[in-house]
Amino acid sequence: MNLNHTTIPQKSSSRVKRRFLSHITFFVILTLGFGAVKLLGQTNKDQKTYLQKISVKPSHKKPVIVVIGENKYTELTDFIVPYGVLKRANIAELFAIAPNKGKMEMFPSLSIEITTSIEDFDTLHPEGSDLVIVPAIHNMENKTIIQWIQKQNKLGASIAGICDGVWTLAHAGLLKNKKATGHWYSIPELTKSFPNTDWTKNKRYLQDKNIITTSGVTASIPFSLALVESIGGEKKAMEIGNELGVSHWNSTHDSEKFHLGWKQYLTAAKNLIAFWSYETIGIFIYDGIDEISLALIADAYSRTYKSKAITISSSQVTVITKSGIQFITDSQENLPNQVQTLKEIPNNTKASQELIDTLSEIEKRYGRLTKQFVAMQLEFPIQQ
Repeated sequence: MNLNHTTIPQKSSSRVKRRFLSHITFFVILTLGFGAVKLLGQTNKDQKTYLQKISVKPSHKKPVIVVIGENKYTELTDFIVPYGVLKRANIAELFAIAPNKGKMEMFPSLSIEITTSIEDFDTLHPEGSDLVIVPAIHNMENKTIIQWIQKQNKLGASIAGICDGVWTLAHAGLLKNKKATGHWYSIPELTKSFPNTDWTKNKRYLQDKNIITTSGVTASIPFSLALVESIGGEKKAMEIGNELGVSHWNSTHDSEKFHLGWKQYLTAAKNLIAFWSYETIGIFIYDGIDEISLALIADAYSRTYKSKAITISSSQVTVITKSGIQFITDSQENLPNQVQTLKEIPNNTKASQELIDTLSEIEKRYGRLTKQFVAMQLEFPIQQ
């Protein structure tokens, strides 16, 4: 189950990512090597920050929170991490929804089964939700999703945009005259497209009244823990953070350290054109698997431009994860011949360590520059 470079732009979750890939294509044509610029940085600042409590409707015993995605190409980590964290915390009535029931294809890999449609949710909660979490989606101007989140906002719900999910919030008019943040790569284009928003760097997450936005992909982890703390208290957030292997979740972030240099373009270009060495990474999945670790591992491997992750199960068509997400298996029974590596995720693993270990594996397998290239896309600070 290979993914060649001609299919990648079709799965991009925004025009910004298509612009990014066009830059790489330009570099493939040039095939030039220029000096490197450091991409990734790490901050040691640890000042405490909190999210304000979201407004909860009087009729709700617990906050009603929705994570909404598009049936075709929703960002994997953006969707799975908030849902997984909140489900484990057991502090809200939680829904994973899409315009339609059925398969949700994730970007850059994997698929899940959606059992609640927008219509189903509206029937269950005509009064609306308390918080809607919007991940990056392929069609950031999806009218069905935009109209629905506008409706939810009018009914009093807070709206959170994860990573490039902020594009959908911006197109919905929810960021006008607001402070907001976003993925480091998207900020220049967001600033140009939506000048009435105060685009802010150096924040993992940023709240302006009833609107919350986050920076790159892995910002979903500190945001989710900050949300748990705002609803369930610090003790609950520490409990879930310990389960993930995360000790702090402040909003401090040095986004200035993330940028593309010629060496990173060259790495991406080389990986794209070396199709003969493309690999499929099989991840064995089972009932009760940690979906957050699964998402982070699959996401990282599928951003190398050298490999793509697929799910493998011994017999099941779908597997129900620790937090109740139904992952659809890509392969059953006999392992397909194209799988070069089979990974297993222990049931007592910590997701943060799984990501760090995966980046180390990527470095050993494809080199240090590919590791940095992946971390840059995830906006995840690593040591040089």
